[in-house]
Amino acid sequence: MNDGRRQLWILLAHATLTQIVTFVLRPATSYRALELHVPASWLGVLSGSFALVPLVLALPAGHIVDRVGERRVMIAGGLLMCAGGTVFLIFGGSIQGLVAGSIVLGTAHLCAVVGQQALVANTTTASRMDTAFGYYTFAASLGQAAGPLLIVLFGGTRAIPDTQPIFLGATAVAVVLFGCSFAISSGPMTRQRATAAPVGVGSLLRLPGLFRALIASCVVLAAVDISLVYLPALGTERNIASGLIGMLLGLRAGASMISRLFLGRSTLLLGRRRLLIVSIAASAVGLGLTAAPIPIWLLAIAVTVAGLGLGVGQPLTMSWLAESTPPGLRGRAMSLRLTGNRAGQVIVPGAVGLVAAGLGAAGVLGVTAAGLAWAGFMARKLSVDRSPPG
Repeated sequence: MNDGRRQLWILLAHATLTQIVTFVLRPATSYRALELHVPASWLGVLSGSFALVPLVLALPAGHIVDRVGERRVMIAGGLLMCAGGTVFLIFGGSIQGLVAGSIVLGTAHLCAVVGQQALVANTTTASRMDTAFGYYTFAASLGQAAGPLLIVLFGGTRAIPDTQPIFLGATAVAVVLFGCSFAISSGPMTRQRATAAPVGVGSLLRLPGLFRALIASCVVLAAVDISLVYLPALGTERNIASGLIGMLLGLRAGASMISRLFLGRSTLLLGRRRLLIVSIAASAVGLGLTAAPIPIWLLAIAVTVAGLGLGVGQPLTMSWLAESTPPGLRGRAMSLRLTGNRAGQVIVPGAVGLVAAGLGAAGVLGVTAAGLAWAGFMARKLSVDRSPPG
């Protein structure tokens, strides 16, 4: 196996492990909060705390990636993942401890992800961007599907599982992630990077269509977050076993894996803009059905449709931004996108948490579906397709 292919597999493994840790710890914190009898409206605050500190640190993290390389930032992310799991294990018996653990976990996730995305952008040719980010986000979805399986393993048929073994298992996976980080090699520190480094993010903000792309990206990601937090709450309200909810979360992630695996071909068939609109519409319909009082088999179909749609928005906006940005600014470009995502993760769950106080988890999912429909409408004028060859 040549070095380039070996590095690719290490990067994909790093992305998978990052999402396994994140996507088992976040639903587990929701179950722990429910176990502590935290009101449903506070679940939005708990979800938002994951993005609170990273919202401030995203742009500086991108700047650091551009200056020192992706590897060091990814190592820091692995170390913080271990720290986050430890906080949940020791201090997870209170809402304050859960919030603190979520903040550390969110910071760890930021470091890992901004390093991974910049590495993909800096080592991929323009013609392969959609395919490369499709594979990268496929690996992320693989972790998102595998993470909830730990809830199935430890939760069984109980409505609220024993979360302490879940926290322990996730921390063990975080240790493996930390070790994997040392095998990563940073992308080439070319002269273009050094030349572009002094440029600020102002030039990025002037990219045509950037605002609409950020809106689409942050609403889609917020919808993923809300499904992670409120599907367990929906299961509790409707007396659905935690193991079945874990399987539904895995089904959503598995559907996203399929859409991402074939992203390159789908983009060639439909074009980026049309594919983005269709995918957001599908996710809105899927989440809207999830909010309705439907039987389990139809709930599984709705979650699958939502997963297929939610899997497309992130890699498409990544590849467009990477293709539109000079090599020396790609770390900051990815972090700018993450800043928009984190803003959505802070604002949207907190806002829908107010809805949860009156309408419950189903109301939150319904409002989220409406937000996705609005984002799809906004994406109609988004120019993300490649220019035709000259």
